[in-house]
Amino acid sequence: MKKNTPCDNQTCFLCKSCIKEWLPAVAANKKNLSVKKGQVIFNEGDPVKGIYFVYEGIVKVHKKWGADKELIIRFANKGAIFGHRALGKKATHYPISATALEAGVICYMDMDFFEATLKVNPDFTYQLMLFFADELQEAEKKMRNLAHMPVKGRVAHALISLKNQFGINPDGHIGIELTRQDLASFTGATYETVFRVVNEMIQESIITTNSKKIIIIDEEKLFALTQDTNL
Repeated sequence: MKKNTPCDNQTCFLCKSCIKEWLPAVAANKKNLSVKKGQVIFNEGDPVKGIYFVYEGIVKVHKKWGADKELIIRFANKGAIFGHRALGKKATHYPISATALEAGVICYMDMDFFEATLKVNPDFTYQLMLFFADELQEAEKKMRNLAHMPVKGRVAHALISLKNQFGINPDGHIGIELTRQDLASFTGATYETVFRVVNEMIQESIITTNSKKIIIIDEEKLFALTQDTNL
């Protein structure tokens, strides 16, 4: 555990939407947890205890997919909420897992306080409702893409999505470093297929890579690949 750090009222999904009178209660009830790269924050099936926010670092939210595979649902970066899929009267266990993709700090609050926060802060509750709606739309798009879009298009869509979420570093790389396996899990494809597709994109001068770093060279061509569906 890490000594509680001041709340980030500009970035945190919770704090920036709370009424200012509630912020001292947030500061008093939150806990900051230091996490290492690769550390599991909670596992799918664990009893629900509370809600989490990313203070520093990146967290991957993932779900079991078959006996020995996983599907990455989303990546949560600075300020983002996760663990919220456990909300609901019948929710007793987390339906997903969360793992630190890099070393960072996680903000945690127990479920009773979080539910009290929802009741006291109507703007935050409204923003959370919109967030759920956006997540549902993205999940529906992902299901459609899994069914109708070739893997190359799904990889292209994933790279554009990651670039939009994490931006571009000063050195030109997308602001998140991913293994080929994580990219495969995010696109719902096998490691071998994604490895081949990435190599094709490199040969076609669409992207270039340096270990886990990816640079988009031709975003127009990359976007064109996302238009190739079987619909």
